[in-house]
Amino acid sequence: MKKVLSIAGSDCSGGAGIQADLKTFSAHGVFGMSVVVSVVAENTSRVIGIQDVSPDMIEKQIDAVFEDIGVDAVKVGMLSGPLCMKAVAGKLRQYASANVVIDPVMYAKNGSPLMDPSAIDELIGTVIPLALVLTPNIPEAEKISGLTIVNSQDMEEAARRIHAMGCKHVLMKGGHAKNSQTALDVLFDGKGFEYFQAPRVDTKNTHGTGCTYSSAIAANLALGLDVSEAVGEAKEYVTTAIRHSLSIGKGHGPTHHFYDLYRNGLKRKGDEQ
Repeated sequence: MKKVLSIAGSDCSGGAGIQADLKTFSAHGVFGMSVVVSVVAENTSRVIGIQDVSPDMIEKQIDAVFEDIGVDAVKVGMLSGPLCMKAVAGKLRQYASANVVIDPVMYAKNGSPLMDPSAIDELIGTVIPLALVLTPNIPEAEKISGLTIVNSQDMEEAARRIHAMGCKHVLMKGGHAKNSQTALDVLFDGKGFEYFQAPRVDTKNTHGTGCTYSSAIAANLALGLDVSEAVGEAKEYVTTAIRHSLSIGKGHGPTHHFYDLYRNGLKRKGDEQ
């Protein structure tokens, strides 16, 4: 079985962060592992508090996974500040991790900050160059690139600027685009662009979509797909999860990570001969 590690924050409400990543890994048939970098007290409506794990403990968690089980792909999510970023980046370089997917999480779905704004330079200089695939949404890409993004041409220019920071591929996610009937994502590999589109789903229940999308890409890479195939399969998966999202909580509900499993049910004895 392929093994995928999530390095991210913990969402106690279960819709985003490490909890969403582990659900996504399971849905893809890979073995999921986790390194908790921050404990986030949040729900579908608000972030109540954040407590960061010490850099030393972050490093020890990463050591524990790599020295024993091994890793076929890594998904990196919320990194709250420079010390956390340095600890994670140092260990990923030490273990020469392959198939690193980085979701540069800056805000919760309700707009609450999850990354220290002063850490943007550390993110650019230390973390982004480690990414095989970087998956910023429009607000994150604006912060990283310094551009204002209002159309697909702006998405392409932002991707060019971010790619020049050292990552191998940039997946510009267009879910935050306004007045659009489609959710357009743009993948740039330094040479050309590839476009992934899906009908926009009319729902407020999108808590954890970025976490889910990036962890699905990581799972697909671990399973042997190339970057384009991994993104395409992940796009279909997250669109289904959004289409069948759950009206749980008073704010932005979670996506449905196990829709296919819930629809078809677990196999029981006697179902197959």
